[in-house]
Amino acid sequence: MLVELSPALRARQSELLRIEPIDEVLGPFVRAADPDEPMEVVPGAGPIVSSIEQLPAARVDGVVLANELLDNFPVRIVERTADGWDEVRVGLDDDGGLREVLVTAPSATSGLGDLPPDIEVGARIPLPVGLGPWLDAAAGALHRGDIVVIDYVAAFGELVARGQPGWLRTYRGHGRGAGALDDPGDEDITSDVPLECLRTAATRAGLTIATEARQADWLQTLGIDALVARARQTWHERAGVGDLEALAARSWITEAAALTDPDGLGAHRVVVFRR
Repeated sequence: MLVELSPALRARQSELLRIEPIDEVLGPFVRAADPDEPMEVVPGAGPIVSSIEQLPAARVDGVVLANELLDNFPVRIVERTADGWDEVRVGLDDDGGLREVLVTAPSATSGLGDLPPDIEVGARIPLPVGLGPWLDAAAGALHRGDIVVIDYVAAFGELVARGQPGWLRTYRGHGRGAGALDDPGDEDITSDVPLECLRTAATRAGLTIATEARQADWLQTLGIDALVARARQTWHERAGVGDLEALAARSWITEAAALTDPDGLGAHRVVVFRR
């Protein structure tokens, strides 16, 4: 089941996948001979794909997969001061442009009371506003199962060491953009997720941590090396033929290299929470 807020993106899903009606998500189904009788489930005929706007209200046994979702949640940015914390907000300069404005962080700032006291004065960190509510909703959708988070996740210490330019990024045309306030509305913006905030929100949602690993290491435990070895063998045997089987094998090799690149996607953190 795909969960996508954007109607335009939900429409595009059907270009890549066969999207089934939501009332058949536990199917697929066949109609009985009598049209007045309910449809019957066809066992073993899946998988099927359905798309909805939000997490389902019904609780299920299954897996919730959030791949690069949490880094798009809104964040508050706070800066350590000698007396506590300031929040970084946005104001107007004398020319009508945007500039940073520091104000005393309100006590209601999400996660403020959970921050470690040893963060150095002047350091800035992101506090994801929507993280807790989303984990609550995801946990509530599961009767039993896992929530798999794959994302830009780092501990507070690493975020402080990298500084704001290292964890608050903009993108345009599949490349890095300018500063966060330079071209508002014309760039995508994303922020790393503090690992400590993720752990705290999960605990409050009644979840336990089953796995914490880099994406490269996690995929290796799932057997990606064996998959690549088979793909290399297929490519070696069929490269001269150049058929679809050979091209698919070559694609698996290239994609696996990208997913396990320690300087790229392989450095993503995978956190598996258990309900």
